[in-house]
Amino acid sequence: MVTPFRGNLDVDTEAFIAHCRWLVNSGAGLAIFGTNSEANSLSIGERIELTDALIGAGVPASSMMPGTGTSSIPDTVQLTRHAVDAGAAGILMLPPFFYKNLSEDGLFAYYSEVIERVGDSRLSLYLYHIPALSGVPITLGLIERLLKRYPDTLAGVKDSSGNWSNTKAMIDQFAAQGVDIFPASEAFLSAALPIGAAGCISATANVNPACIAQLCARWNDADGAALQEEATTVRKIFQALPMIAAMKYTLAHWHNDADWCTVRPPLTALDEATGHKLIDDLKAIGFDMPGVRAKENA
Repeated sequence: MVTPFRGNLDVDTEAFIAHCRWLVNSGAGLAIFGTNSEANSLSIGERIELTDALIGAGVPASSMMPGTGTSSIPDTVQLTRHAVDAGAAGILMLPPFFYKNLSEDGLFAYYSEVIERVGDSRLSLYLYHIPALSGVPITLGLIERLLKRYPDTLAGVKDSSGNWSNTKAMIDQFAAQGVDIFPASEAFLSAALPIGAAGCISATANVNPACIAQLCARWNDADGAALQEEATTVRKIFQALPMIAAMKYTLAHWHNDADWCTVRPPLTALDEATGHKLIDDLKAIGFDMPGVRAKENA
């Protein structure tokens, strides 16, 4: 889930809550504080405050899967405890991502230490495999070890490798053991859902949630192939660009609110020429964001 910022780079909490409500009403859950949230550009305090603001605004904690993984065990434990106490449905946890070429033993020790320190039977842990950015892969062997040690805690994996063979291997090996496997692109859904995937955790659900939710629900219906084609077409437009900036530009256009374009450095916003072409490309395929409210006098 993307995080809206004001022009001065402060989080726009009101816009954050409104976006969450729109996503839930469109059939999506809320993977707050993931990659597209610019989570690693947010402080620990900001993540906690935003979680509390969502719950205070009546957004159900049961719809949330907050990202809590950091390179610091104490920070990860603090974020994870807070999310569990808030009633989040699950926790999406990056591996410690600063040191590279880590051993499986080291990663197992990290996750084990976090689980033991949190010490809460309510913890449902989802491992976050995104090696292109973290540089630290979540291997099948690590998943197996954690599942054996913590069968009631390890709930699933988000596979952001973009490698279908890896996603399929995860589904084939672990779905039957009750582990939820989520590919990170809706383009894989028609292949993944029939063999046991749990759904997808996708960047472009930020802008196309209803279509993706319908695909998850109706992939095996007569219109399943058409829904897959529609979702994949939208996905291809966004993934050809810097994804976070492109989604924020799109949200800015449909909300009529230029602040939505803001990203925190070191990321940069789309330039106007690229942004205008993006909107033209989306309109050419009939894309819309029903239910998004345009800001007046923006």
